[in-house]
Parts: sequence; C-alpha cells; structure tokens
Amino acid sequence: MANEKAKGIGKQVEGKIKEVAGVVTGNRKLEAEGKLKQAEGKGQEAVQEVKDELGLSSDEKKKQDEA
Repeated sequence: MANEKAKGIGKQVEGKIKEVAGVVTGNRKLEAEGKLKQAEGKGQEAVQEVKDELGLSSDEKKKQDEA
C-alpha cells in the first residue's frame, strides 16, 4: 500500500531533520535518534516494496478475494 511506503519516507525525513539538528547543536543523542529513525523508515519502505512485489498488499488481497 502506497500509504505505508509514504509513512516510511516520512520517517526518513523526520530522522534526517533530527540528525542535522543534532549535528548543528552538538547533541549526539539527537543525532543518533535521527539516524535510528531514518533506518526505521528505510526498513518500513523496504518491507512495503517487497509486499508490493509479492502482491501481498491489502489492496491486492481485497481485489483477489472479490474475484
């Protein structure tokens, strides 16, 4: 579902903002949290891409069930 992929991209953006803010302010914890959030977003996006490739997205499943 494109919505889950968009959420993953959103987490990556949020993470990058936190990372940059951490670098600028010298806050290593904030920087690390940002990097973690980016990784979480990349993972979420990747999982959705695999689901889409395998036809496991909820929209696809609904269409198959209706047929």
